[in-house]
Amino acid sequence: MSVLKRWAWPLLLLPLLAVAGFAVWAYTPAAPMPQAQAALAPGPQVQVETEPWLVFQPAGEEPAAGLILYPGGRVDPRAYAPAARSIAASGHLVVIVPMPFNLAVFGVGRAAEVMAAFPGVERWAVGGHSLGGSMAARFARQNADLVDGLALWASYPAGSDDLSESGLQVLSIYGMRDGLATPDDIAASRPLLPPDTRWLAIEGGNHAQFGWYGVQGGDNPATISREDQQAQIVEATLRLLSDL
Repeated sequence: MSVLKRWAWPLLLLPLLAVAGFAVWAYTPAAPMPQAQAALAPGPQVQVETEPWLVFQPAGEEPAAGLILYPGGRVDPRAYAPAARSIAASGHLVVIVPMPFNLAVFGVGRAAEVMAAFPGVERWAVGGHSLGGSMAARFARQNADLVDGLALWASYPAGSDDLSESGLQVLSIYGMRDGLATPDDIAASRPLLPPDTRWLAIEGGNHAQFGWYGVQGGDNPATISREDQQAQIVEATLRLLSDL
């Protein structure tokens, strides 16, 4: 009995330590670069709100189309502010949704809350980077009546989220130097997406340059600038939104 008592407390503490370790890991996301911080400032073209979501809205306009972005796993949502601001400056609503534990798998349904908050928006695309894009694809599958388009940034649907017959307008952008969502991974996802999906391979682009948060473990070095990669991402995403 004394032996059991001696080991009882350590055994009880193990789950608590595991939970604490996970929380520390989850809540230490990749930090936004200064360019991302600067993109959060309001201006004459774009109105910016930071609670409860990061909202970028064209000033003086009622946008007809909106994009809801899910961040990549353990990436600060603010890291996507420059792209969101550029898209909003062209007349579209963009909302970046923070996630529980900085992991979109714990907040798949949050896009519905955004849609309810902006009833004037007639057409919606959901999308995201990496894990965020995969969970946006899951939301699109589960809420076909709410979603018109899907923007995958260095991302692809899970095998259980077959969208091949969904009728969605889908854009898949990927970097040829991506070490995490590799070109082979993207190619393997093609059967899960509609036949008319638009594909954009960014030559020299990598995984981390889909946002503004520095380098990322396991990624390959990009051979183009972050500004160049971001410009291609924004241009392609604008085409998707304009066609909704």
